[in-house]
Amino acid sequence: MNNKAKIAYFSMEIGLSNNMPTYSGGLGVLAGDTIKSSADLKIPLVAVTLISKKGFFRQDIDPEGRQIEYPVNWEPSKYLIHLPKKVDVQIEGRKVCIYAWSYKVRSVTGGEVEIIFLDTDNKENTTEDREITAYLYGGDDCYRLKQEIVLGIGGVRMLHALGFHINKYHMNEGHASFLTLELLIMSKRDVESVWDERWVWDLDAVKDLCVFTTHTPIETGHDKYTYDLVKKVLGETVPIEILKTLAGENQLNMTLLALNLSKYVNGVAKKHGEVSKSLFPGYEINAITNGVHSFTWTCGSFAKLYDKYIQGWANEPELFVRSETIPDEELWEAHIKAKDDLLSFVKQTNGIELNRESLTIGFARRFTSYKRADLIFTNLERLLKIGEKWSIQIIYAGKAHPKDTPGKDIIKRINEIEKTIRDKIRVVFLKDYNIDMALKLISGVDVWLNTPLRPREASGTSGMKAAHNGVINFSILDGWWIEGHIEGITGWSIGPKPFETLLTNTNDAADA
Repeated sequence: MNNKAKIAYFSMEIGLSNNMPTYSGGLGVLAGDTIKSSADLKIPLVAVTLISKKGFFRQDIDPEGRQIEYPVNWEPSKYLIHLPKKVDVQIEGRKVCIYAWSYKVRSVTGGEVEIIFLDTDNKENTTEDREITAYLYGGDDCYRLKQEIVLGIGGVRMLHALGFHINKYHMNEGHASFLTLELLIMSKRDVESVWDERWVWDLDAVKDLCVFTTHTPIETGHDKYTYDLVKKVLGETVPIEILKTLAGENQLNMTLLALNLSKYVNGVAKKHGEVSKSLFPGYEINAITNGVHSFTWTCGSFAKLYDKYIQGWANEPELFVRSETIPDEELWEAHIKAKDDLLSFVKQTNGIELNRESLTIGFARRFTSYKRADLIFTNLERLLKIGEKWSIQIIYAGKAHPKDTPGKDIIKRINEIEKTIRDKIRVVFLKDYNIDMALKLISGVDVWLNTPLRPREASGTSGMKAAHNGVINFSILDGWWIEGHIEGITGWSIGPKPFETLLTNTNDAADA
């Protein structure tokens, strides 16, 4: 047990490998990269998440092009070590017992980060409570609230039970905000020492302990719960009236709770920092642009090239400024190797033989309306004319949340369009997107396409991963791309400059 860890990093999802389906998308993969980088840098970190024994879901595509979801049943004991400690939390007036599993991320530098996976699936709990840590982002508001109680309150208690002495708690998005309530209880003053019930809650002591990263650039994306539900599920360990002053008068807003009880808050790109300030005026919200773990997201052919020309690149990404010393022909050879690997994978999984000589466009991410995965098909006639003049092919991958009907409709539409244009433009949808597939895609395509509605792309990191592999970005100016974009050099922009478009003034046709 690495009891020297002084920083606790809480995240609802953490993506490390396909074998451990404890992630759904960008937030979890970012968390995994953060943990790997912390291990590289020997940062004294411990991470906390949920075990998600039935994962997010396994995706299939039916003959009509519709997404079908299946549970992902995996066996934690194959990869994790079960820990002997247990803690409990109160949920709906019941004691819910929480056990934990341990996984250690070890770096070649000698650094190590332990991840604690919380698990309610034990015989001491009711059947209902055993399912709390089963599905990632599953169920209704009540289910999500229970999960967030286990993560936040249960997570802090588990760290203490395991002997960790934490100086800073980092909340990766608002899901973990209930950890602040446990810290409030731990730092509560005796009423005799302050002589007023209002002053027993030491808010400043909790703020000194907490850091918060927000990833959500739209109001509707922040978790909110009615106080009736909160009172029913969580109870009043911290009085509802106190919660209302910290998390919102009408509903408990998890982001607002974290904002009010954190000394340092950041968004995940410069533009996102500005958007977050407009959503929550009066709060000091900084901007730290997301990054990626270079070694994880560099394919074999490019890693070999970097080892030859940029020694030390994996631990010192700033050395990539030397990439211009790599001969063009060797860069092209590395790219063709990655492209061949991708096209072989497509043939193996989908039975479709794509053309190495065709311009290959890639689009892979969560399927939801604002990502606009089907924007390229807005003017189908023009696209087909381009396809007649220059040979192009498009590869898609990604999942829509089971309850995101518009996102699922986009998947269906893309698969329907594929059938109508396959004689002129090949379109492939790879099912069951995962980390290994992502590496093949971001390294093997020629152009990486990104078409979100501004300013809803908080950061985005897939384009950074593509850049590690010499793949050109073609993207809306939003998120990290505002900072990484140099027209015609690092890639190309789509649509107007970022300050020209607000959320209420978007034009799909112009962007298309």
